[in-house]
Amino acid sequence: MSEFAANLKKLPGISHLAALNLLDAEGNVVDVIENKAGSQGSLAVYNHLAQTYGAITPEAAKKGLELYAEHADDARANPGKHPNIDRLLTLLAERRTLRVKHVFAL
Repeated sequence: MSEFAANLKKLPGISHLAALNLLDAEGNVVDVIENKAGSQGSLAVYNHLAQTYGAITPEAAKKGLELYAEHADDARANPGKHPNIDRLLTLLAERRTLRVKHVFAL
C-alpha cells in the first residue's frame, strides 16, 4: 500500500459530501472538488484540512502536502498533473488562504 493510501485510511469519511467549494477572500467559488472517482482522495484530504484548520491556510497546505505523500513529489516534478496538489503548493508559496464550503449529499 502506498503512503498516500495509508494516510487516506486515517482521514474522516466523505460519504456525506457531494463536493467542497473552495472560496477566495471575496467569497467567489474558485474551484470545486466533487465526490466522484478520481477526486475522492483529494476530497478527503481537503475535508480533513478544513475540519482541522478551519480553511485551507498555508499551514493547512503544508500538512496537505504531507498527506499526499508520494503524489506531492510527483506534482512538484510534473506541474499540472495533480491540480489539487498544485493548488496547495501555490497557497503555500503565496501565503494565501481559501475558505471551504461543504456541499452535503442528499
